[in-house]
Amino acid sequence: MIPPIANRFVAGESPAEALDHARQLNQQNVKAIINLLGEHYDERPPARSDAAEYRSLANDIASSDLDACLSVKPSQLGLDLGDDVFREEVTEIVNAAAEHDVFVWIDMEDHTTTDVTLDTFEELAREHDGGVGVCVQANLKRTREDVERLADVPGKVRFVKGAYDEPSEVAYKKGERVDEAYRSLLEYAFEHFDGGIAVGSHDPEMIEYATSLHEEHGTDFEIQMLMGVRKDAQYDLADEYEVWQYVPYGGRWKSYFFRRVMERKENLRFALRAVLGR
Repeated sequence: MIPPIANRFVAGESPAEALDHARQLNQQNVKAIINLLGEHYDERPPARSDAAEYRSLANDIASSDLDACLSVKPSQLGLDLGDDVFREEVTEIVNAAAEHDVFVWIDMEDHTTTDVTLDTFEELAREHDGGVGVCVQANLKRTREDVERLADVPGKVRFVKGAYDEPSEVAYKKGERVDEAYRSLLEYAFEHFDGGIAVGSHDPEMIEYATSLHEEHGTDFEIQMLMGVRKDAQYDLADEYEVWQYVPYGGRWKSYFFRRVMERKENLRFALRAVLGR
């Protein structure tokens, strides 16, 4: 059972709890991106098990009539065991989800995984005429070329700043340079994409910039945020824009929870208040 201190950021340990959280979000006009926590498996069985749970989740989402989709990590689906393992597992998930008209996001991990992730996304997106999305990271120097490549690919692209500590040879290290790259990527996307833009950010300035680009170009977009971060802002934005919340669940919640707590001062203060009972 997940303790109260952690359930701000994690929906629960079971699929039923994640689906129940998605149902509550839908009542606030917010949609759910459901992710089973897990990554960097060095054996096939856990990858197979998680893939099977995602396929079952697709059926549950469809039968529950929820505004929800799935999000998977390449290393969760066996990428560390080989590109072919990842491709096989994610293809089975996307095929199963497509039967239920459930969208699947493929998350992006560190820079060494970028090529296989983008290649697999493009193959599946063209095969299914959409129905799948991928994440790109503004801190990587290569991302502008990647985004230009993806402009005519069906599906969706999520734009984030990037959370991995990448080497300076491949990534911008200063926050202001990453912000500059993020704005530039959004400008390109709103001008050249035919919709399918997801703004994955909690930064009010970036969200405001995206809404101004939407007004200028009329390109459809959505806003994506994490569970437990700026909840009120999510609900407020949902009054006017399409908002999705990333909803993690599962038994491997501890490492995820501690990452969330340590990455923002507000989250750390929340955890301390919970521990101290204040």
